[in-house]
Amino acid sequence: MEFIFILAAILAFFLGILAGTFTGIMPGIHINLVSALLLGFSSFLFLHFHFLSPIILIIFLVAMATAHTFIDFIPSIFLGAPDEDNFLSILPGHEMLIKGEAYSAVIYTLFGSISALFIILILSPIFYYFLPAVYPYAERIMPLILITASIFLIYFEKTSRVWAIIIFLMSGLLGIASINLPIKDSLLPLFTGLFGISSLATSLVKKQKIPAQKIIPLKKINIKKSSFAKSIFAALIGAPLCSFLPGMGSGQAAVIGSEVTGNLDRKEFLILLGAINTIVTGLSFITLYAIGKARTGIAVAIGSLTNLTIKEIIIITLIIFFSGIFSVIIAVKIAKLFAKYISKINYRLLSAGVIVLLGIIVLVFSGILGIILLTASSILGLLCIKLGIRRTHLMGCLIIPAIVFYLI
Repeated sequence: MEFIFILAAILAFFLGILAGTFTGIMPGIHINLVSALLLGFSSFLFLHFHFLSPIILIIFLVAMATAHTFIDFIPSIFLGAPDEDNFLSILPGHEMLIKGEAYSAVIYTLFGSISALFIILILSPIFYYFLPAVYPYAERIMPLILITASIFLIYFEKTSRVWAIIIFLMSGLLGIASINLPIKDSLLPLFTGLFGISSLATSLVKKQKIPAQKIIPLKKINIKKSSFAKSIFAALIGAPLCSFLPGMGSGQAAVIGSEVTGNLDRKEFLILLGAINTIVTGLSFITLYAIGKARTGIAVAIGSLTNLTIKEIIIITLIIFFSGIFSVIIAVKIAKLFAKYISKINYRLLSAGVIVLLGIIVLVFSGILGIILLTASSILGLLCIKLGIRRTHLMGCLIIPAIVFYLI
């Protein structure tokens, strides 16, 4: 029986990496969707496959979530089709794509993600010991913390603070509407419109032609030690804070970290994004164990399967580390394939095809109301792009509902 358990655990580990690779590559297919489907079938699986246990499913979910954070920058940089965790990578990533440097852009995010694996190992015990003592006090003033963080982000808007406030409030209204409407998986149409469709539609209008991409040997993709240290320091500032605050994700963590450390160049910012994306995901499991609060969809799923123990947290930490190592290798190979063929594809046709695909996915999973929400959020996302406003302000769709929740 022990041999079967070990075999099932190994299989779950590699299937999780495979699933995370798939969700990372496919625009609109998020790990939250897969975890929700898995939870729906969990009772059936436990009933008919007696060797399965919650820890086996947890191994699958953690491996999937970790792999996703390494892979999901690829469609964001090459196609302009992000999810809610990496939408900021479109900006420097697209600039490097136009210069034929998209492959290098992906590698810079991987530098950050690899570093994040070691940061998680260091921060996990700190979160475990100190978060339970700190969080009760933070929870009492949570609306104030969220409002202060929002003001901080709006204050550093370089184009127009007035429009930043308007975009922030409008996205908040959309977020409240999405929560209260009878829409399944309401975040899917919301984020797909705000960050996916809007970017792809912009590419269609601009009629951009993608040049041949340079595939540079890994040893020649260098970053100065000072630049690397600056990026990691920024990640250490932003990621832990946003790992336990509701409505605050990787995007806000990146902006907070970059503003505190000073302006980052494209390479530094991509490293920062890669690190934060993985750190926030990894620490969400520690947060779930330490204070019983789930800050990511995967953490919600794991919390539904079992009450975590310290033994399971150790297993989760090990799974994060080793699945990250495998994911680096996979990400490099996939990025090379994208770099090799992206310039040979009609980019406008590809963008249009991805838009249609995302629309079909939203229709299937969220219905007609989901399409209406997708349309409204796409218009708001396009307005944000047209005005030149940072798209981090669109995260008001999560922050404002969280503020309202705590105030009520």
